[in-house]
Amino acid sequence: MVKKNGNTIEAVSEGSLAYEAGVRPADELISINGHSIADEIDLLFYSNEQEFSMLLSRRGKLYERTINKVGGNYLGIELKPFKITTCRNRCTFCFVNQLPKGLRKTLYIKDEDYRMSFLYGSYITLTNLSDADKQRIVEQRLSPLYISVHSTNEEIRKKLLGSPKAGEILKEIQFLIKHKIKLHAQIVLCPGFNDGSDLEHTITDLRKFYPYLSSIAVVPVGLTAHGNKKMTPVTKEDALSAIATIEAFQKKFMKKYGEQIVYGADELYLKGEHPFPPLKDYGELHQKENGVGLVPEFLHRAERFKKLKRIPKTPISLFTGMSFYPYLKQFANKLNKKTGMDLRVFPVENLFFGTTVTVTGLLTGRDIMRTFMGQIRPEEVLFIPDVTLRDGQNMFLDDTTTDFIGEALDVKIKIIESSFEGLIKAIEELD
Repeated sequence: MVKKNGNTIEAVSEGSLAYEAGVRPADELISINGHSIADEIDLLFYSNEQEFSMLLSRRGKLYERTINKVGGNYLGIELKPFKITTCRNRCTFCFVNQLPKGLRKTLYIKDEDYRMSFLYGSYITLTNLSDADKQRIVEQRLSPLYISVHSTNEEIRKKLLGSPKAGEILKEIQFLIKHKIKLHAQIVLCPGFNDGSDLEHTITDLRKFYPYLSSIAVVPVGLTAHGNKKMTPVTKEDALSAIATIEAFQKKFMKKYGEQIVYGADELYLKGEHPFPPLKDYGELHQKENGVGLVPEFLHRAERFKKLKRIPKTPISLFTGMSFYPYLKQFANKLNKKTGMDLRVFPVENLFFGTTVTVTGLLTGRDIMRTFMGQIRPEEVLFIPDVTLRDGQNMFLDDTTTDFIGEALDVKIKIIESSFEGLIKAIEELD
């Protein structure tokens, strides 16, 4: 029996190069041109040649296939997901530690995997990279990576991350920059820990790595009702102070580099009740998935929106978190007045995690259902932003499903992409 040191093939697309070569699901991909295959990154990297040889195993027997990309480039192999490397830190503000008990197991996974950072933009602290990990990052050019810095002060960072290795962040960044790996950094702002002068010090340290460290996001700490009571939430005054610091650095950086480099998360401006910068000031929106520039992008699109291709007759209900509600409501009113359509927007208060959590992505099915009980009409369609759903399923964080909500409220459900374009497309495709 052959020892399985490769990765199991989950699917092979019919008509692809691998399928035509006889490769099938459940086969074990051992190596490509002698390089062992541990995950999909290895597969992509080593199959990038015009011609290569694959060593595989099927039911304990080895076989070899040569792939020549003449006439086609689609290999067509999908590997089973790799096991995610988890975090060994004990961050004082860790969101996973703030989750209530009884949720599905996948929600309690603390991701600290550089592969997830490269593939999906997950943030890693760089505290558990082995020499082999670093060698692989450099060899395979796994760039950009997204890193959680929080503070470049060794003692403060150790305290925030609860790890004795956390103080080596500048050394780890220096290694990656030396090998031309691009980085995007985030600072989770924790009042009393890394705000004020420490925030200034951290931004000053990080800008020395520009341009390979391309962007810095300052994000207010997210605290739930189940979290660490020793950590205090970001207040309006904290937010305004951070914004003032960010704006001062932006002016310096723009003058010196032609880019602002450091950006405040949308939630900072919402908490501080401060006007958003224009969309052009966000550059390439490197950290949009981290909540940096999402609202300005929506406002920019809404302001320039001309007209719908189709005006639906079916009435629509849509919900959002408390922080974004005023902006979405304003656009809906404008759209209704202009087109005569019936689009209602509801703010959902987050009772599951606590009312201080105001973003849409952390709303639960129960809170959504509570909001619409007795409010929604049977003839309406309820739009559900996909950002509220997890694991590629029609399921919210509290395991409530979209089907259950549709049945409980007796309405039709439509899942929409969580963007301005996604909303417009969903409206135009209705009926």
